[in-house]
Amino acid sequence: MHYASITERLKGLGSDKWFIHIEGAKRRALGHDVIMLTIGEPDFPPPPAILDVAARQMRAGRTRYSNGRGEPEVLAAIAGRYAARTGRQISTSQIAFLPGTQTAIFATFMTIAEKGDDILVPDPYYATYEGVIAATGARLIPVPLDPDKSFHLDAADLDRAVTPNARALLLNTPSNPTGAVLSAEAIAEIGKVCVNRNLWIVSDEVYADLVYYGQFASPFDDPDLCKRTVVVSSISKSHALPGFRCGWAIGPEEFTRSLLPLSESMLFGSQPFLEDATAFALNREFKECEAMRNAYIRRAHLLVDSLANAPGLSVHMPEGGMFVMADVRRTGLSGHDFALGLLDKENVATMPGESFGMAARGHLRISLTAKDEEIAEACTRILRYARKHNPT
Repeated sequence: MHYASITERLKGLGSDKWFIHIEGAKRRALGHDVIMLTIGEPDFPPPPAILDVAARQMRAGRTRYSNGRGEPEVLAAIAGRYAARTGRQISTSQIAFLPGTQTAIFATFMTIAEKGDDILVPDPYYATYEGVIAATGARLIPVPLDPDKSFHLDAADLDRAVTPNARALLLNTPSNPTGAVLSAEAIAEIGKVCVNRNLWIVSDEVYADLVYYGQFASPFDDPDLCKRTVVVSSISKSHALPGFRCGWAIGPEEFTRSLLPLSESMLFGSQPFLEDATAFALNREFKECEAMRNAYIRRAHLLVDSLANAPGLSVHMPEGGMFVMADVRRTGLSGHDFALGLLDKENVATMPGESFGMAARGHLRISLTAKDEEIAEACTRILRYARKHNPT
């Protein structure tokens, strides 16, 4: 039987990248003492007040069809959040409510890219970016980042990577997997390249509320860049609600107008009771969210300090997000082989850097979404495994 060419472009770009996570979860389900430090799924419960709104609104009958753009209340809440952040008036016609950041990224690139286009992506990059870009028929152009420079994107490197067919830059700050956070000054320099080269900026800001120190910066907040910037985000990480699948894309009105027929053809709306809960979440501050952010900072310090003297490893403190990158190249093992051996010998599941691009080869991505005592025990096991490969 015949299958569309998109299925060929996406072969090997789905769950194959998550092999060690899937294998670790399988072993844990069988009773093995596996510590899971793989995916960015918050281990904290969400604020109960948000769950109360979802339950109340569901029982109140908010279970019928929604419109394709999003319910007025949630669109107003998103607009208000970005208006407060940017100091500009934000129209609800700039926003599309979508099922999570992943859907928002997919819909965005299906709107702005196609076969023959090139998409610039700082490397390392999140594992699904490759598949999203391949789905459009466009080509991913990696912009290698230097581990010795904390994986920060340099504007000059970006400019050198631009091709004649470049259509957009996919930016992610705080970065998954590296934890790098770009300053407003760095974004302004990157933005100048995008203006000169007439590039879209797609800014994945799902970790925006998890900057450890200082202020979050976005190209969308820059009045010189906002007309070429699309932000994708959700409450999955910020409010520990990944299963809600509540996200959005926000950009110029013309962009959102172009995106809506695409999203409506596939989705045509979300669950109104979840949209109500999202509006409630975005209109308030929660002590539980602040406690979660502080826990990630504490756990990052715990992990970095515990592995400071691990033979063959180099671990640096992230600037945001929920991951730590560990450089294992001096052990002589690839990231994949180190991660697989660590799972087999020590029952610790981490993500190999090879799942996140060429520049992440020889690294591990270690999630901070486990209790402090589990992370401490995982560090003991990682140290033991590292010493076996560096006996001197």
